Amino acid sequence: MAFKPLMDRVLVEPQDLEQKTESGIIIPDTAKEKPQQGVVVEIGEDVEKVEKGDIVAFEKYAGNEIKIDDKKYVILKEDEILGKFVN
Repeated sequence: MAFKPLMDRVLVEPQDLEQKTESGIIIPDTAKEKPQQGVVVEIGEDVEKVEKGDIVAFEKYAGNEIKIDDKKYVILKEDEILGKFVN
């Protein structure tokens, strides 16, 4: 199934960020209070600052989660994106 966000919305596929302490203990997602990141999959017609394929950071509870073809995505407003990673 295809999904096209409207206006200033961005469809992002979240990336799981496994985080470990120095002693090797894995910190679960539920204990993290830092921004999340993901890959921009699709953008609305009014989006100006990000493009498909960009890796972006966003707040943990920003946007709305949806499931498309058994994959989890987040729909964000463009202004909910904190920044994008550049080479």
